[in-house]
Amino acid sequence: MLKLLPVIHVLSKLIMLFSGMFVFPVLVSWFYADGTVHYFARSAAASGLLGLLLWVLTVRFERELKPRDGFILVTLLWVSFTVAACLPIWLYLPGMTFTNAFFEAMSALTTTGATVITGLDRLPPAINFWRHFLNWIGGMGIIVLAVAILPLLGIGGMQLYKAETPGPMKDSKLAPRIAQTAANLWYVYALLTAACALCLWLAGMTPFDAVCHAFAALSLGGFSTHDASVGFFNSLAIELVLSFFMLLAAMNFATHFLALRGRSLRAYIQDVEVRYLLALVFGSILLLSLFLWWHGIYTLPTALRHVSFNLISIATDSGFVSLDYAQWPVIVPLWMLFLSCITASSGSTGGGIKMIRTLVLTRQGFREMAALLHPRGLFPLMVGGRAIPQSVAFSVLGFIFVYFMSVVALTFILIASGLDFMSAFTAIIACINNAGPGLGQVGPASNYSVLTDFQIWVCSFAMLLGRLEVFTILILMTPTFWRK
Repeated sequence: MLKLLPVIHVLSKLIMLFSGMFVFPVLVSWFYADGTVHYFARSAAASGLLGLLLWVLTVRFERELKPRDGFILVTLLWVSFTVAACLPIWLYLPGMTFTNAFFEAMSALTTTGATVITGLDRLPPAINFWRHFLNWIGGMGIIVLAVAILPLLGIGGMQLYKAETPGPMKDSKLAPRIAQTAANLWYVYALLTAACALCLWLAGMTPFDAVCHAFAALSLGGFSTHDASVGFFNSLAIELVLSFFMLLAAMNFATHFLALRGRSLRAYIQDVEVRYLLALVFGSILLLSLFLWWHGIYTLPTALRHVSFNLISIATDSGFVSLDYAQWPVIVPLWMLFLSCITASSGSTGGGIKMIRTLVLTRQGFREMAALLHPRGLFPLMVGGRAIPQSVAFSVLGFIFVYFMSVVALTFILIASGLDFMSAFTAIIACINNAGPGLGQVGPASNYSVLTDFQIWVCSFAMLLGRLEVFTILILMTPTFWRK
């Protein structure tokens, strides 16, 4: 327990920092006079006082973090921030249980986009804004935001950054100092969010809806201010804007930064993940649109419109919907959910396995087949013209095995709790990939409020597991981690 006290000391500072985030929904509530100011004020006071108390109790244990401390802190941070974030939702909504409020906040911060709330159109603007704002700050990762200002608190940030950032190659930097790296990423993130909000406003959204949906699009969070999600607007222009920015958000933000700094598209052309992401998405759109047209469900232009938006949304792990695609032949939504596992790039705001791991695993498979045909041959593992070290290949294989075993185990737990197979399997896939809607009882025409409290907690755990890329959580459950 004593070894946790330095971590809790750092956590206390970050909780106090997070309590300051409540000022934004307070300003929105004041502007719209929606009567929710005191809910956010009480939540800010509670989290701020808790952080202050923890700081006072642990100040004498302050020290530089060790690498393994980063894993503990990241996990505690996401859980504590979720508890703080759920308070105004729990306090305001009548009949809202703590379980459901925690799920809603976890879904927001992990950018999953699954919800247990009905009547979104009637929510006070500040509550809706808070949900989307949580999407946005969770998108790039609360830890990266904290790393940008940790030097002000006298804490080094590299351990946290490595534990939080996605992808198998975590040591590449955009700047010599980690704080500058985080600042660069947030600069691009904020710039693209502002551009998306402006385009959505010009496409016909109100300023409030434009800002909220821009937050959800760039974070790939998929929350909406309406129960019907993007289908509420029934606008091709809005769907095109959101599709474009969701694709950008599914790419590595380091690539965006390099493209902006160089004022050239060369960075995208050289990024192997971008090439395969676009090829997979647009190839799937064409094939599934032809499939729906061939079955007489839509005309080809209508099929292209509906498949394009909903496939991009699910494949990039966003979660916006424009209609109930669960009514399509089952192969179509299942393929969309499969894409949610592999499409997003490393360094993006998306979830799942990530495209780079998919490419490494695919090339490793072909390499093994070539070795069977030519036992004495030498076949380097190449991705995007770069040789991949064998250690990275083994790491990818281990991650994907643990990822799929986690899906299997959590699916069986939901089935054992009484949920049907399709609902259980797709709920876990959607939650661990941070993609939002599943199929069956948790399909796009429904939400997760139909689940029991136990099932809600399982899905909440799956969201956290997926957002922190499995190992960050599971490593805490191994005896080796706790040995000296």
